[in-house]
Amino acid sequence: MKVETTRFGQIEVDENRLIKFSSGLLGFPDDHDYALVQTNNEGNFFWLQSIDQPEVAFVVCDPLLFLPDYQVPVKPEDLVKIDLKNMDDVQVLIIVNKIGRTLTGNLQGPLVINVGNRHGRQLVLSEKKYSTRHPLMELVPAEKQISKTA
Repeated sequence: MKVETTRFGQIEVDENRLIKFSSGLLGFPDDHDYALVQTNNEGNFFWLQSIDQPEVAFVVCDPLLFLPDYQVPVKPEDLVKIDLKNMDDVQVLIIVNKIGRTLTGNLQGPLVINVGNRHGRQLVLSEKKYSTRHPLMELVPAEKQISKTA
């Protein structure tokens, strides 16, 4: 399937990489269809690209890469909404933002995806131990990366 993006132009997306958020995402209630786009071979960060709006895309990642103890308390009614019967079929992603040289993750608004049917739902956690801007990592300036390899 061809998808228009403002960041990468027109791209080809495997239909197995499409995810439906029936309730949309916070701030984007009318955007239901997204593609999970991998832009490099590392596979740590992805773009969650809206199918209908080329300018709407979010950087996402698996929170366990940075927080191995992160757990999402999923309520039974949330499981029903994405037709999830087995927790082995769930993938959790978080939206990543860049603030200065720090990448932060929205741990209070995780995306829970049923990998079997590719239906997802953004949860809003009430637990105050998680924040919407949890520091994940510091970015190294390009000149420091070059000097390390030289």
